[in-house]
Amino acid sequence: MASGTALIIGGGPGISASCTRLFSDQGMTVAMAARKPEKSAMVRLQADHGAALYQCDASDPASVRELFESVSKDHGRISLVVHNIDGRSPDIFRKAITEAEPELALSVLKNSAYSAFLVGQQAAKHMLAQDLDETGQRGTIIYTNASAAFKGYPKSGAFAMASHAKSGLAESMARELGPQGIHIAHVPIDAAIGWTQEDGTRAHRLAGTSVDDNMADPDRIAETYWHLHQQHRSTWTFDVVLRPWVETW
Repeated sequence: MASGTALIIGGGPGISASCTRLFSDQGMTVAMAARKPEKSAMVRLQADHGAALYQCDASDPASVRELFESVSKDHGRISLVVHNIDGRSPDIFRKAITEAEPELALSVLKNSAYSAFLVGQQAAKHMLAQDLDETGQRGTIIYTNASAAFKGYPKSGAFAMASHAKSGLAESMARELGPQGIHIAHVPIDAAIGWTQEDGTRAHRLAGTSVDDNMADPDRIAETYWHLHQQHRSTWTFDVVLRPWVETW
């Protein structure tokens, strides 16, 4: 069984919920943060798995700093941080470059890459202040990303820009912090994510219902994140691209 606290930023019913359930089952204290921690999926995780809920605007430096200070004060050593915010906006997604509103493009950057920077900065400060554990590590920081991290799709300029920036940030952090005992992992998910609905089916709001494992299962994504956190420092993984067996790429 693992110890320490896992902090998941970007709470919801998909990857974050699956990570919360798994990390909790593995013995970790789990804290979840979102702009609206009162959302039903997070409240259920609090009731069923003991998740500690926090309010945080991850694009605001003071809010992120206060989050880490509160979680550290309330629960002690932060061993695992997951940044699970992609920042995309439905109002700019699939808009031609000539039609995209500049203000919305800036919002995507702030909610994705900038928030990833703020979270990474605070996570690094807290982990560097911690002693190495028995395996010679200080902690793990995992960035969820999308296939836009390496493919700039048509009519997706703002999201591609933000996803590329998040990838570059993670790579820079991995090279800087790895030698100091902090494992940075970057996980682009090249798929629609079908999370379990109340009727037991797995579905995505735009892609429909999962058929024959054609969508990424958030429970399996969580298993990958757990494996990353458990890796020995002699064989740390940085980039892990996840996609279903039928995905065209």
